[in-house]
Amino acid sequence: MIEHLRPGVTAHSARVVLFDFDGTLSTIRSGWVEIMVPMMVEILADLKTGESEAELTEIVKEYVGRLTGKETIYQMMEFADQIAKRGGTPAEPKVYKKMYLDALMQRIQGRLEGLESGRTAPEEWMVPGSRALLEGLQARGLKLYLASGTDHADVVKEAKLLGIYDYFDGGVFGALDDLKAFSKAILVKKIVDSAEHKGEEFLAFGDGYVEVQVVKEVGGVAVGVASDEPACEKVDDWKRNRLVGVGADWIVPHYANTELLLSTLFPQ
Repeated sequence: MIEHLRPGVTAHSARVVLFDFDGTLSTIRSGWVEIMVPMMVEILADLKTGESEAELTEIVKEYVGRLTGKETIYQMMEFADQIAKRGGTPAEPKVYKKMYLDALMQRIQGRLEGLESGRTAPEEWMVPGSRALLEGLQARGLKLYLASGTDHADVVKEAKLLGIYDYFDGGVFGALDDLKAFSKAILVKKIVDSAEHKGEEFLAFGDGYVEVQVVKEVGGVAVGVASDEPACEKVDDWKRNRLVGVGADWIVPHYANTELLLSTLFPQ
């Protein structure tokens, strides 16, 4: 299923492709929302503001979703602000980030070990059709970049475990401790400012609003990946609505029909 939101728009001008990682190519960290949101809700509920758990869950889900695609620390910074708003004394955002990552690692450690040992095929933890899509884009001579809000060392490790690291001849980029040193916006600006590529020559693939918004702002086109993780079989309506809202040109749940997707993006 390919939903074309702007008939007539194509990626024929694309020369460079910006990919998000988690939820766009990798499903290794699928279920992270179910770790992050309850952690935050539990801590906020302990402040006893009179808000129900359901009310707090909606508040947390809103800003977690809004900040998906940015470095994880931004979600923790917003969380700290939410604690302060309720009269609490928040810890440093990096403390909450470590709490979250420790809990997430407990969930995904078996997945990583399966990939490391070879017991698990990489495709088991990838959005269907990812490898064929990367190969198809590379065959067209496009330069591929991978940019993630996950910590840089983890993105590199997991991309290598999935066997897709080498497709990204433009580079693999993840979150750094210095927030001024890397973001998707900084990466796109650097490429545009280098005169290597114009804004309209960008094509983005992402399940978070950030990469879609950044590329649309410079005049590029974007595929919103609204996958119902971890099955990745159909469109997740919540993801779709957010991606449509920031200007995605196409919506897909996966890339299983790679030939159809490529012919849609690059019509003869």
